[in-house]
Amino acid sequence: MLKARIITALFLASGLVAALFLLPRLGSVVAFSGIVAIAAWEWGGLLRAGMKARWLFGLITCLPCTALYSLRMPVTLLVALWSLALVFWLLLVPIWFRQRWTLHANASGFLVGWLLLIPSWAGMVSLQARSPWLLLAALALVWVADIAAYFSGRAFGRHKLAPSISPGKTWEGAAGACIGVLVYAAVVGGGTGWLAQLNWLYILLIALGLLLLTVVSILGDLFESLAKRQAGVKDSSALLPGHGGILDRIDSLTSTLPLAGLAALLVG
Repeated sequence: MLKARIITALFLASGLVAALFLLPRLGSVVAFSGIVAIAAWEWGGLLRAGMKARWLFGLITCLPCTALYSLRMPVTLLVALWSLALVFWLLLVPIWFRQRWTLHANASGFLVGWLLLIPSWAGMVSLQARSPWLLLAALALVWVADIAAYFSGRAFGRHKLAPSISPGKTWEGAAGACIGVLVYAAVVGGGTGWLAQLNWLYILLIALGLLLLTVVSILGDLFESLAKRQAGVKDSSALLPGHGGILDRIDSLTSTLPLAGLAALLVG
């Protein structure tokens, strides 16, 4: 299992480097669309849809992505799309956790899948177009949050964050994620020199924004955990040996990338 996990991780890292830095822009867009299509196929599985419906949903999910790219990603449409995603994650999802709404293979279930995936795809494409390093920084933020949450949770975890959804997550782990992200930002900002160019007000606003991104990333992780628990599965699929499915790898990104894209757009 460990060997398979390492091999898969190396394969994923190579694919990420190629998509970010080696492929032409259209190639990156196609790669991101492929990721979203597979994730949509997995989402259909979590909805307990039939195999034909899952394949159809995966293919159809590429259509709005293609339309967005063909229209050259209109700013007003992006703002509306990412704002809708922000409302979903910050307002609707906390209510969802309390009410324990169940997803089904119907129109609302598939629309939620689109709300998870299409704004995330737009975030990937938009950030990549601005700079591959900007997209990598957003991805790294989520990775740092996940790693910091894991180790701080193991070391200090006492109080369960959402025991009925994901018993392993703790408030101490969430706090560790926030601290880890702030340290990550300080290291990157200090190393690149941009932090020294800002006054304390801007630094405070950036810190608050990073904390919001971290909180949203945790919500994305928990939401997929709830969907898997309701579907009675451990992983979204078995496509990635040792790692589960695509959704298992991008669950936190589905919530973080729309907010990161919106922030980058507003900051300019």
